[in-house]
Amino acid sequence: MAYPVQRRWYLLSFAVAAVVLLPLSVLLLSWHEVDREIWSHLWETQLLRLISNTLTLLVGVGVGVVLLGVSLAWLTTMCEFPGRRWLDWALMLPFAIPAYVLAFVFIGVLDFSGPVQSLAREWFGSGVRFPRIRSTGGVITVLVLVFYPYVYLLARSAFLAQGRGLMEAARVLGHSPWQAFWSVALPMARPAIGAGLALAMMETLADFGAVAAFNYDTFTTAIYKTWYGFFSLTSATQLASLLLLGVMLVLYGERRARGASRPAIERPRGEPLYRLRGIKALAASGWCLLVFLCAFIIPMLQLLVWVWARGRFDLDERYFSLISRSLTLGGIAALLTVAVALLLAFARRMAPVRPVKAAVGLGNLGYALPGSVLAVAIMLAFSFLDRELVIPLSGWLGGAGRPLLLGSLAALLLAYLIRFMAVAFGPLENALARIRPSLPQAARSLGVGGPALFFRVYLPLLVPGTLSAALLVFVDVLKEMPATLLMRPFGWDTLAVRIFEMTSEGEWARAALPAVTLVLVGLLPVILLIHRSAGRR
Repeated sequence: MAYPVQRRWYLLSFAVAAVVLLPLSVLLLSWHEVDREIWSHLWETQLLRLISNTLTLLVGVGVGVVLLGVSLAWLTTMCEFPGRRWLDWALMLPFAIPAYVLAFVFIGVLDFSGPVQSLAREWFGSGVRFPRIRSTGGVITVLVLVFYPYVYLLARSAFLAQGRGLMEAARVLGHSPWQAFWSVALPMARPAIGAGLALAMMETLADFGAVAAFNYDTFTTAIYKTWYGFFSLTSATQLASLLLLGVMLVLYGERRARGASRPAIERPRGEPLYRLRGIKALAASGWCLLVFLCAFIIPMLQLLVWVWARGRFDLDERYFSLISRSLTLGGIAALLTVAVALLLAFARRMAPVRPVKAAVGLGNLGYALPGSVLAVAIMLAFSFLDRELVIPLSGWLGGAGRPLLLGSLAALLLAYLIRFMAVAFGPLENALARIRPSLPQAARSLGVGGPALFFRVYLPLLVPGTLSAALLVFVDVLKEMPATLLMRPFGWDTLAVRIFEMTSEGEWARAALPAVTLVLVGLLPVILLIHRSAGRR
């Protein structure tokens, strides 16, 4: 039974959970009416191909990110080789590049008319042929290079937490470093690797910009085409519900695979265990450097070349208005999301009872919802409210009787709030957990309570966590493409939308300027992540 003080937080936590559950309920209710003509067309022409492409993408990206992330994490944490110290943090930098940016860079560089193939034909004759970049292998390669840091970062932390004792015990038992990796280190790191894999696969399911650049049809592109091609919001919502089912299956599979395993608690190591020499050291350095070059250095250099060749001429009033709108959306969304996430963190701290914990957990479920799913669900809900409530009420009051919610800025901000609540909640909950209960108790004994307690005791201690949360949400909003593309009000184009428009027309060089801006902004949370990682180590 909850105390009266705890009951104050019930309404807040339940209200946030209800807002997050709104898209889920809309997706379920969308099946009450099925457009047989559209679904017959989808079944005959696209649906089986969509399922096949999506499954192929999941398997390919899943295998790729595990191979890349685990191998890089093992080398940079367990082995000593030339360049390891700077490659250890440099391999996190691809976090800053959105998938759709790397996609159009790869296409622009490696396509038939791109500089690589053109130069090869000049040097070796017109008969030279490269594998097609606009293929299943091409899109898988791009997504692996973008999403491997999820596995790399978590596997790296897991390997660092494995002390000398277990590895030395394996060595005493006659295990070689390779055998110790398979029999000791890898099983212990399995929960962390599984969590990173689940994140990478959810991002793969949610990706729209990269697969659209490759003309590779998946559920996300089908949702967009159904909405804007068939003008059927209901059918798009039903497709989104199938995509959400895939996300839930990924989460369920990750939990089942993780099981009840828990990482072992040992004293962390300070230095690598194995010193590589000769050809092994060169191979380790070459492998890490190759991934870093392909995932970050070469794309950034190509973007800068395009900016200098063509993009700088777009540096006009329209471009600055794109930056202004992007920053405005990011700032408003960050303030709103951090405020609500802070209330949820306080609810969990002040009322640690099962109903409130469950409601807070539901409130953080939105990060598992792809942006396209959120977009169609919220727009369908707001369309219903406009039709059944807003328009009749406006007409009754003598207004124009026009829809106010559909296509509004409020709808887009709600999507951002639901999507990135978990991003803000994590840093805020950690910051709040570091405040000992004795501090506010001492303040109350001195007569400080109510709002004064928050502003004089809690807020100064929460500033670092609040700034981190706001920064993470701000950057994620700037890079979010599907929700912004589908829900933006008229005249609210952003940098991400500009990139989509230019890449849709094959204008790679003109897409470079907003892409470089997004990458530079995206480096801020990556630098923060690297700084924290270095501090923990």
